[in-house]
Amino acid sequence: HTATIPGDYLDDRGHMNVMWYTDLFSMAMGGMFQLVGLTPEHVQNHHGGSFALESHIRYLSEVRVGHSIQVHTRLLGRSSKRYHVLHAMINDHKHDVAATFEAVGAYIDMRTRRMAAFPPEITQPLDRLITEHPPLDWPTPVCGIMHP
Repeated sequence: HTATIPGDYLDDRGHMNVMWYTDLFSMAMGGMFQLVGLTPEHVQNHHGGSFALESHIRYLSEVRVGHSIQVHTRLLGRSSKRYHVLHAMINDHKHDVAATFEAVGAYIDMRTRRMAAFPPEITQPLDRLITEHPPLDWPTPVCGIMHP
């Protein structure tokens, strides 16, 4: 996901309010959902979706008005019902990592509102992404307490 930070994202201290970090990371998560088939059509046709279970945000460098950002997403792993993902917000203006968002989410049977096993049409693209993401040449900055 990419964006340029508008003035209405600022808080009273002149930097981007934390709710907008969450919004931008959520937009990136939506892009990942599209890649793996967790689309609105899937929810409607198969009654399956995703709920967030836990998340951890690290604010590393200030983002200001007019800065352009990119959010890169890495699927770290999955179990039969959960996935583990890391987003990194890159500030193009400062050429640094502004924030990271680590999350664990679950596949949900929307009829019962309970966790369910991922169907094959979702596990195949999830596994492909996990495999295709090349190893980083630096340690993945995970908090260490979340697991799929």
